[in-house]
Amino acid sequence: MNLIFSNVLHRHVEPTHPSSIEKGQQLIKWHSPISSRRITCASTTGAGICIGSPMYYAVCSIGGSLCCATTHLAILPLDLIKCRMQVNSVKYPSLIDTLKISLKEDGVKGLIRGWEATALGYGAQGVVRFGLYEYLKIKFADWSNPETFYVYRTFMYLTAAAIAEMTADIPLSPFESIKIRTQTISGFPTSLRQAVSTVMATEGIGGFYKSLIPLWGRQIPYTMVKFATFERTLEFLYKSVVMRPRDSLRKSQQLAVTFAAGYTAGVYCAIVSHPADTIISKLQEPGMTVANVYRKIGFIGLWKGLGPRILMIGSVAASQWLIYDAVKVGFNIPRPPPPELPASLRVKLAYS
Repeated sequence: MNLIFSNVLHRHVEPTHPSSIEKGQQLIKWHSPISSRRITCASTTGAGICIGSPMYYAVCSIGGSLCCATTHLAILPLDLIKCRMQVNSVKYPSLIDTLKISLKEDGVKGLIRGWEATALGYGAQGVVRFGLYEYLKIKFADWSNPETFYVYRTFMYLTAAAIAEMTADIPLSPFESIKIRTQTISGFPTSLRQAVSTVMATEGIGGFYKSLIPLWGRQIPYTMVKFATFERTLEFLYKSVVMRPRDSLRKSQQLAVTFAAGYTAGVYCAIVSHPADTIISKLQEPGMTVANVYRKIGFIGLWKGLGPRILMIGSVAASQWLIYDAVKVGFNIPRPPPPELPASLRVKLAYS
């Protein structure tokens, strides 16, 4: 790969308009023989990070890991309450009751049970989810002409998100299994090392992946809705609400728009993925299968804990997009504006 980049990518520097990029920067454009597209990168030193370069994907992966790990750690107490309501709705009938019982039995420290598995699991997931999504989104754009990409962009966002999440859940699954058991099973070890040893001794490696398929059932629709809704909401906000080009806004204003689009996406994906989330929580009980879970709680039971989860996931999604975008801003990498109707397609529509 390095040999290919060194031999076939040719670089030149062009001056930029002050409104398109921050003062003092240059545009560096890379030409690839396998694509007619020009990939633009921002630079203050003449050696910036280009969209589609290995360093670009590395930054996206770092941002993905940070945003996923930190946000899930931040809402861990709410996640614990939600999981306990799903697993034992008799003992934990409501959010307030669950909080009171949890504090009484375990104290404040008990609200962060499973923090090690959360940090490692969602950190690994974020690396793959965001890095692979960005890679696939760019590749889909490269493999199609501008008109095709614009017309079918939502389908491409959904496809890229589905592939990225399916891959990202493989490293997440063992840690998610440990986290839920730590939060919901009385007497289960609270340290990650002891928890791993317990599962290996009683169930073997399969115990870490017994909920992988339900996890896919929760996470793949969740991420598809999260990414596609975010992308399209961002387009809508800039076109119909802000009504100004992103480059004309201050960075703080851009991040505010990102947060709004992220929260909107979070609400939708929380609703779509909640039934599978309930099943995953219940599966950690000994001897439970998907069929047994459904027979035990029924359709209505699948929606138990939806309120806390909407609050949790809305906040998580918005914060993740905010942190992710902030990392891009911090590394000074280019953030292309939302897609616009190609001029060629505009002409065709005018004559149709």
